[in-house]
Amino acid sequence: MNATIINLIIQLVSGAVGGNIASGLMKSLSLGPVGNSIAGIVGGGLGDRSEHADAGRRAGAGAAVGGLDIGSIVAQIAGGGVGGGVVMAIVGLIRQMMSGEGARS
Repeated sequence: MNATIINLIIQLVSGAVGGNIASGLMKSLSLGPVGNSIAGIVGGGLGDRSEHADAGRRAGAGAAVGGLDIGSIVAQIAGGGVGGGVVMAIVGLIRQMMSGEGARS
């Protein structure tokens, strides 16, 4: 497997975990375990795409893109987790607003 595929897998798994952790912190926005995971995977994938776009801009400055060093792996985990949590929260808020429940804490 090349580094790009491994990085994507790390981001997607981290996104699923991030979506479920965020739902534990914001129980009123929870989509259920499967919904949280799916929203998290989407968020992890979106985080990966935006990171590659940003890395492409930095590549001209000599930045390494898509490596498998420890810093890159930690960045993939953090980016995927945060992206997953954010997308889960956004989808949860939209679902809550559409059902007429309003925002709850």
